[in-house]
Amino acid sequence: MAHGAPVRAQTRSDGKKVGYVYVGTQSLVDARLEVLLAGVHSAGQPLSKQDIVVRVIDGDMGRLGGAIKEVLDQKVAAFIAGGPVALRLAQQATKSVPILAYDFETDPVASKYAGSIARPGGNVSGVFLDQPAFAGKWIELLRECMPQVSRVGLIWDPGTGRLQADSLITAAGTLGMKTDLLEVHGLADYGPAFAAARAHGAQAVVLLSSPLVFIQVKALGELAARERMPAITMFGEFAKAGGMIAYGPSLLGAYKQTSFMAGKVLGGASVAAMPIERPSTYELIVNTKAAEALGVTIPASIQARADEVVE
Repeated sequence: MAHGAPVRAQTRSDGKKVGYVYVGTQSLVDARLEVLLAGVHSAGQPLSKQDIVVRVIDGDMGRLGGAIKEVLDQKVAAFIAGGPVALRLAQQATKSVPILAYDFETDPVASKYAGSIARPGGNVSGVFLDQPAFAGKWIELLRECMPQVSRVGLIWDPGTGRLQADSLITAAGTLGMKTDLLEVHGLADYGPAFAAARAHGAQAVVLLSSPLVFIQVKALGELAARERMPAITMFGEFAKAGGMIAYGPSLLGAYKQTSFMAGKVLGGASVAAMPIERPSTYELIVNTKAAEALGVTIPASIQARADEVVE
């Protein structure tokens, strides 16, 4: 349980609680809980912070499974899972507690979490990215900024599954680009992966979405700047810290969507009949200063549609 923030309402008289494990740091969890409460309140549910069972793992993914089990042992009425690893571990731990996921790396139907997008049929629903369509946007952004790009390094955490990687390889191939798939398992692997991409002749890299990127996004933006390699990833802080482009769903937006769905479950809705949603808001952040240092000019058309330009 996070402490220190004011309680917004009395504890629910029906005793229903929502479970959540935050992979980031304790210093950031209160902002997450405020968004969770806002989402649940918008579904008409009078939840307070006392009704949230939360554990914070400070970026240590090895603690994730144990933290999820701790939360589920508290008999929560719904569990919010952030990302593919949390979803997998939560679903292995329970087939009865409704799980609402925000997961940008998984195809819920192909992975057999759901029977269909419209009617999942099990205990999992939530907000999932249409990865094949999204992957094309990343490749198109690189091509717009670097018309001559012909080879791209794809830096991939295999713990997220093959969907992203396969989608990017297909999207790049459609535009005549070659790709190199480079595996990473921790922050220390990213520097060698940049070096391997360069050795293979890559003119740009894509950091595929992963909890590894989310947890270390500022350090990876700084790494991309030091490595002098045009790079794109999902999370906004990357471009603010020195990476060239960040484009992806709003994390807090997707989290609020998922929390609203959890609120509907608390109100009696069936997770099995709750259609899976797509993220409703996306953010494009470009760092023109970083691009200029790399000899790349961000086109005015991209700057005009960016949510933020770092100069």
